[in-house]
Amino acid sequence: MSLEFSPTESPTFPIPDIVPIFPLPSIVFFPETYLPLHIFEPRYREMVQDASCQGHCIGMALLQEGWEEQYYEHPPIHTMGCVGRIISLHKLSDGCFNIVLQGLQRCTYVEQATSTLYRKAKVVLPAQSHPAGLPVEVRIRLETIAQEYLQYRKATELSQVITTSQLTDPILVNNLSAGLDFSPLEKQFLLESEHLTQQARRLIDLLRFKLADLPLNQG
Repeated sequence: MSLEFSPTESPTFPIPDIVPIFPLPSIVFFPETYLPLHIFEPRYREMVQDASCQGHCIGMALLQEGWEEQYYEHPPIHTMGCVGRIISLHKLSDGCFNIVLQGLQRCTYVEQATSTLYRKAKVVLPAQSHPAGLPVEVRIRLETIAQEYLQYRKATELSQVITTSQLTDPILVNNLSAGLDFSPLEKQFLLESEHLTQQARRLIDLLRFKLADLPLNQG
């Protein structure tokens, strides 16, 4: 299990109206998280090269089921994704790249016609109509059930991070969403929450289901 926490909230960063899209079959990206990527396909090398000169942003998207036969074309994606900023870029001797993305903002993609080998989309940001924080009782319930699950998985250090670190609500919720061992579709379900409190409640429900399925809790 991999779970990383960023120590501070992401800084405000301008997101271009149109961004390159990097669709993958198993990765769901969240705001307030960091994603290391090894870029080796020629079309995505071009994408990184262009993005590094044009806004430093890349939109991550989850491929829909059945993508395998169309992978080198334009298989359908889940239109809700997350835009990330390139904060580290290293070009390797073979022309590949190692990059790190910082999650900035969830968004909806509207794909655009393009002459590039990679895909592009217009970014539609959600309206900020809900508080950025969690109700106290939701935060407590999330911390409690996450600690229970992490302790069962013998991830004691990660459990202690939750209780001893002064994590903001968005950092806690998004890093748990990204780092716990949920399936890609479960993570997409979390990403598509209308607001942070709904995402936290969905997290609580998913963790309850996982705990109920553990041998220790089976009657």
